[in-house]
Amino acid sequence: MSSEPVGLGEVLGRLTLWGDPLGFLLVLVLALVLDWAYPFHRGLLLRIHPVHTCYRLALALHRPFSGRAWGLLVFLIVVGAHMVAYALLLLMALVAGYPFFLLASAWVLKVSIGNRLLTDTVRGVGEALAKGNLDEARRLVSGLVRRRVEGLGEGHVASAAVESLGESLVDGLVSPLLYYAFLGPLGALLQRLVNTMDGALGFREPEYREEGWASARADTLMNFLPARLTGLLAGLVCRGGVGGRGVGAFLRCLQANRVRAPSINAGYPMAAFACCLGVVLEKRGSYTLAGGASLPGARDVGRALRLYWVLLVLSVALVGLVGVVLRLL
Repeated sequence: MSSEPVGLGEVLGRLTLWGDPLGFLLVLVLALVLDWAYPFHRGLLLRIHPVHTCYRLALALHRPFSGRAWGLLVFLIVVGAHMVAYALLLLMALVAGYPFFLLASAWVLKVSIGNRLLTDTVRGVGEALAKGNLDEARRLVSGLVRRRVEGLGEGHVASAAVESLGESLVDGLVSPLLYYAFLGPLGALLQRLVNTMDGALGFREPEYREEGWASARADTLMNFLPARLTGLLAGLVCRGGVGGRGVGAFLRCLQANRVRAPSINAGYPMAAFACCLGVVLEKRGSYTLAGGASLPGARDVGRALRLYWVLLVLSVALVGLVGVVLRLL
C-alpha cells in the first residue's frame, strides 16, 4: 500500500500543531505539569538539557576579544545545531505516532520554560529573610543574579530576588510561551536558546563585547514584545496601580523607571514589579527603580511571588486563547 507524499508545508504545520487546537492545549498543560513535577534536572537529563548543552557549546567556541563575525558564526552554529537536532526529534516522534509526538512536543516546551525552580528559590529567600538568616538568603539569591551578594543587606537581597522574579517571568515563561503560541514547541525552544546565548556571551566586558553582539541583539529582539506585554499585564492586575491611584499612575511610574535599567527589555518587568509593589529595586552602582520609598523586605518577597503567580495564570490563559484561535482559523 502506498501513501501520498507529505509536503514540507504539511510537515511544518504538524510540527507547529497548526489546525490542532486540542493538541496545542494538551502540550501546553503537560509541559507546565512536567515543569512542576521535575523542575531541577540531574544526571543525564541535565547533560542533554538544551540550555546546558547550548551554554557549554557556546563557551567551548568562545574566543576572548574576538569580533562580531566570529560571534555571529558561533550563534548560528550553536542555535542552528540545536534547532536541527530537536526538529529531528519531533519528526521521529511524529513518525512513531501522534501520542509520541505530543509527549515529545511537551518535553521540548518543558525544557524551554522555567517556573518552579525559580519560584522555589525566591520563596526560600523570603523565608530565610523572615527568619533573620541573611547568609542563607544571600546563598540562595546568588543562584539567581550575576552580582556579588557578599555584604548585601536584607533590602538589597530582597531586591535582587524580586528583580530576578520579574525578569525571569519574561525570559523563562511569557516569552517562550508566546513563541509557542505562534510557532509551536520549536518556537519556544528558539527563544530559550537565544536567551541562553545571551547569558553565555552577551556581556559588556571587553572580552565578550564584540563577540556577544549578535547573541545580545537577537535576545533583545525576541524579548521586545513579551517584556512590554508583561509590564502592561502587571498594570492590569496590581489592584489599581501605584498607591491605589489607578492604572494611569502605574503607567507613569513604569515609564519613568523602565529607562533606568541597563536593559531596554528587563526594565519593563522589573519596573512593573517595583511600581506595583511600591518598593525600590536597586543594584548598587548600577540602577535604582523607585516604585516606592524603601527597599523590599521579606513580606514584599511574598507579595512579589503572589504577583508573579497572578501574571503566570493570566499569561498562560492568554497564550492558550491566542494559540487556539490561531489554530481554528
